[in-house]
Amino acid sequence: MNMRRSVIIGTGSYLPERVLTNEELSTMVDTSDEWIVARSGIRERRIAADDELTSDLATKAAQAALDAAGLQPDDIDLVLVATATPDETFPATATTVQKKLGMTRGFAFDLQAVCTGFIYALATADNFVKCGQAKRALVIGAETFSRILDWEDRTTCVLFADGAGAIILEASEEEGTNQDRGVLTSHLHADGNHHDLLFVDGGPSSTQSTGYLRMAGREVFKHAVNNLASVVGEALEATGLETDDIDWLIPHQANKRIIDGTGRKLKMPSEKVVVTVDRHGNTSAASVPLALDEAVRDGRIKKGDLLLLEAMGGGFTWGSALVRW
Repeated sequence: MNMRRSVIIGTGSYLPERVLTNEELSTMVDTSDEWIVARSGIRERRIAADDELTSDLATKAAQAALDAAGLQPDDIDLVLVATATPDETFPATATTVQKKLGMTRGFAFDLQAVCTGFIYALATADNFVKCGQAKRALVIGAETFSRILDWEDRTTCVLFADGAGAIILEASEEEGTNQDRGVLTSHLHADGNHHDLLFVDGGPSSTQSTGYLRMAGREVFKHAVNNLASVVGEALEATGLETDDIDWLIPHQANKRIIDGTGRKLKMPSEKVVVTVDRHGNTSAASVPLALDEAVRDGRIKKGDLLLLEAMGGGFTWGSALVRW
């Protein structure tokens, strides 16, 4: 029986020009390259320029995805931006991206699930496409996390960074099997009881300020490995596929130890895992689409490949998506 699938027809990304190395960070806080690499695998990260907004990063990634798909902005029905660092409290950063792209039609909104934001946004857009409310959706993960970091807290400021990644989903009539191209299944979770392990200590309603990111790293690590392995298992169970069927695991780039731990739990060989955290740092909602775009553009991902995307973020939120390229 035929069914409507959301197929990824274009990817794009953007990283700010400024590179912040571990060596430079060691002159700002009490840390070292060895300390950072041992605990996170990160060697450098990108930081937005003072005049660069989240919408600027998102727009550049979006334009790259449009170019890859051979589309114009007005070919898009939905713009969905996953971000925890919007330009303003309102309007939605997605509407600003819509304006900067020159779009005059469609609908646009933001989604906030922190580091899981892109997976949530992908699942949301997929459902809009499947129900027929959108033929094409532009899904973006974009962050300027450098704006909410306490640069005197060495446990957090060394981890997070700025960037943006984007994909374009297009409706396609497929056969309704696991060999279909497009999003095969997605699984989303949240548990607000873990708020105090990863949060920002500010906001319009609570402090009338932006606040800074706070994290209990060891506790987050424990939850991350277990939750991510579990949600990957859900995706496989829902489709009847096996770990060996996965061609590429594209995880949230939070920490190399978390990525390695999840891979071991899933018995995934390291050569099938896309890793960019060493050069990008943790770009929150941008990390999965950034890694995806890199692997598409360097030729690793080929038509027909099965991709497993997964992430976990503050809230806690976590989720996965199984996608046939």
